[in-house]
Amino acid sequence: MRKNLLTRSVAVLSGVAMLTALAACGDNTAAPTGDNASSTTSGEAISGEFKGAGASSQQAAVEAWVAGYTAQNPDAQIGYDPSGSGAGVSTFLTGATAWAGSDAALSTEEVEQSKSVCANGTSAFDIPVYISPIAVVFNLEGISGEGKTLNMDASTLAKIFDGKITTWNDPAIQDQNPDVELPDTPITVVHRSDKSGTTKNFLSYFVDAAPNDWQYELGENWPNEVGQGAKGTSGVISTVQQADGTIGYADASQAGQLGTVAVKVGDEYVAYSAEAAAKVVDASPADETATEPNRVVVKLDHNTTEAGAYPIVLVSYDIACPAYEDANTAKFVKSWLTYVVSEEGQQTAADAAGNAPLSDTMREKVMASIDAIETE
Repeated sequence: MRKNLLTRSVAVLSGVAMLTALAACGDNTAAPTGDNASSTTSGEAISGEFKGAGASSQQAAVEAWVAGYTAQNPDAQIGYDPSGSGAGVSTFLTGATAWAGSDAALSTEEVEQSKSVCANGTSAFDIPVYISPIAVVFNLEGISGEGKTLNMDASTLAKIFDGKITTWNDPAIQDQNPDVELPDTPITVVHRSDKSGTTKNFLSYFVDAAPNDWQYELGENWPNEVGQGAKGTSGVISTVQQADGTIGYADASQAGQLGTVAVKVGDEYVAYSAEAAAKVVDASPADETATEPNRVVVKLDHNTTEAGAYPIVLVSYDIACPAYEDANTAKFVKSWLTYVVSEEGQQTAADAAGNAPLSDTMREKVMASIDAIETE
């Protein structure tokens, strides 16, 4: 199991996160800043200031991508605001950013709305760029810590996050952890307070794997009044760290020193790892409801029984236009996404965030969408 997943310094982005002006609605771009651009992985010369926003789960990976990309393209300035998936998509749909990061695929309504910001009558597409386990993290005195896990099945987790299991020594937890002396400490659930693709990915596991214990409609907002909310991935982690008895969910790259849950799959309990997450994604089918051009959306198989697979997985997407009003923005987005999904880009992110690199099969699919971006 991969531990000590690193969150890279935000220094790379601090100088560019607040750019001087928003692009005009529909342009998805900012003005060029120099004449001497270096060559990118696709051979295009890129310079300018470009903005993205969205999933906080991608933050460590994006920081690594920015560092790698700008090392090759010093005249490109890139800012990414980890405002959350919902906020990032909303910002993109105003034309204020060149791309968005989202832990949830676009809705039918959002695809239709994107026609107002994409050029030539086209609509936005989404492609997987970041695959990571969602860790169920907990802080329990004497039990939690780096490398420490508790075993739980889907039903138990669903009941905890629905407020039906309220103490750590509840028989449903204790019976799955006979070698651990669990305290009667009250359980405090911590969830995202903002609209979040991580929430949707996490709860989709309950919907599929524990349907009798989770009766809520699936969405990006937390659906009940249990526990307390915190904004963003970092907010959830910080809140869990601050109090004994807490439990929450977050991209595994930020699990840090907290304890985590090993999830029951078949007859075994599987702790999170990049490799275990990759097994689920590669075995999952495409989402047949995402029929619009260039969209590559994965329908995760949360009921997998494959040995060594971890079923609570986040597939985070980048959202872009097939055509932009500004040719320089189009060239940047095509070049940027090419780097992000390349073997180099994926390994750079994996080293920084511990995510699972895209498989060659998945890379071939998403490159077909990236290649379709019009640059002239």
